[in-house]
Amino acid sequence: MTNPPFQSAPGLQRLPGIAHGFFGREGGVSEGIYASLNVGIGSGDEAGAIAENRTRVRGALGLTEMVSSYQVHGARVVEVTEAWEARPEADAMVTRVPGMALCILTADCVPILLADREAGIVGAAHAGWKGALAGVGEAVVEAMEQIGASATRIVAAIGPAIQQASYEVGPEFRDRFVAYAPQNAAYFKPGAGDRLLFDLTGHVEDRLVRLGLARVDRLAADTCADRGFFSNRRRTHAGEPDYGRNASVIGLLSQEH
Repeated sequence: MTNPPFQSAPGLQRLPGIAHGFFGREGGVSEGIYASLNVGIGSGDEAGAIAENRTRVRGALGLTEMVSSYQVHGARVVEVTEAWEARPEADAMVTRVPGMALCILTADCVPILLADREAGIVGAAHAGWKGALAGVGEAVVEAMEQIGASATRIVAAIGPAIQQASYEVGPEFRDRFVAYAPQNAAYFKPGAGDRLLFDLTGHVEDRLVRLGLARVDRLAADTCADRGFFSNRRRTHAGEPDYGRNASVIGLLSQEH
């Protein structure tokens, strides 16, 4: 069995003892609309296929255990001290446990992976537009600091997500963001008719940068336009009944690595 392919972010890649990867849909065993590396526990895919795909993802990074939360498009963060059976409702996780992989599931939303190598702390967050607006990026950094990290040492990476050219919204959507902060108007540009194109990844990136992190990288892949990724928006346009989820994973390598 070969390991599934994944993308890396340059800042995180340079940190010794930190394993991370942004996975697409290649390298798994799922079939049909879930082909092939679907890691979404909440999807209608076969449980055995999902389990095998998750094992492959974890193994590709040399990590021993992997957890995901029940993502609800909010800003709650949980600290992972051991693998859990029942997934807590949260959109971000932090951990100091070596070998523990934090896995964010997305199908257009923004995955954020973070690490403070000196403190031995990593974090991961799921930022759809609701979570981004609610401050999930700020919340995961704060949670990392509460267990010993420093914002000025944290390296963050924004993974593959829906990009502005694919993210068409209506004027009422823009109004919601502008009501929150007038400067948010800068993340919208005109589309067809009264439609607008929203830069979600740019919004997430700017909010992370304002926290004073050591580095923030943003990968350019568009999950909606690139069929190498699962995309909820693309499946909606295609009229498909369900969709797979991409994995974005980070963890601290055990000493033996």
